[in-house]
Amino acid sequence: MKILLCNDDGIHAKGINVLYETLSATDELVVVAPDAERSAAGHAITIYDPIRTMPVERDNGLTGIAVDGTPADCIKLACSFLYKDVPPDLVVSGINLGSNTGVSVLYSGTVSAASEAAVLGIPAVALSLCTWQNPNWETAAEVTRLVLSKVRKNPLPKDTLLNVNIPNLPFDEIKGMKAGQMGRSRFIEKFSEHRDPRGNLYYWLDGDLELIDENFETDIRLIEAGYVSLTPIHIDLTAYHALQAVRKWDEDFR
Repeated sequence: MKILLCNDDGIHAKGINVLYETLSATDELVVVAPDAERSAAGHAITIYDPIRTMPVERDNGLTGIAVDGTPADCIKLACSFLYKDVPPDLVVSGINLGSNTGVSVLYSGTVSAASEAAVLGIPAVALSLCTWQNPNWETAAEVTRLVLSKVRKNPLPKDTLLNVNIPNLPFDEIKGMKAGQMGRSRFIEKFSEHRDPRGNLYYWLDGDLELIDENFETDIRLIEAGYVSLTPIHIDLTAYHALQAVRKWDEDFR
């Protein structure tokens, strides 16, 4: 397959290089990724500034294009211009350092790269390793092979991406793979206030993810239980359960 690799941690991050090393023996790879960290960029795109690029070549054989834009910019540029004559068969985004479960999906540049591919009609997979410290990249690589082998045999439905979260465990301790829905969650924000050397105030955002349901078939719970979570995501954000109630508003328009 021709696979386009992207991420939000930047083209020099360990995760995308592990991804390249994992797939380079079996697939034709092209790499278009941000030139630096773009975590939590969401689905932002660049429209008021030029998008600059720089060729990159790593010692592990990775060659690609670094983009001074967002992950969604990278996918748009690659699929709509750089490789428009020979588009990729699949987009794989990651491997992200840190989970993308629950509401994090809305903020994630990793997932947004995959969702932009889905918007463009290209199947996509987002991969995240659920840790910030001591990442087990060997496990992430092995899970990537398994997931993509399934994707090859069972193509994703149209306009759908697959969000994959991987427990940070030795591979032989992972219990398996399970499909699960996004966990209902929210961030409890914490801002700390500081002053720079000139006396100007600035703020630093931190926070904790709070789970607000007890469904044990969610991505968050599956990771806690030692499973790889597989969550199909589609782009249509319509709340269909509320449509009928809103349709009644038409009756009172005039």
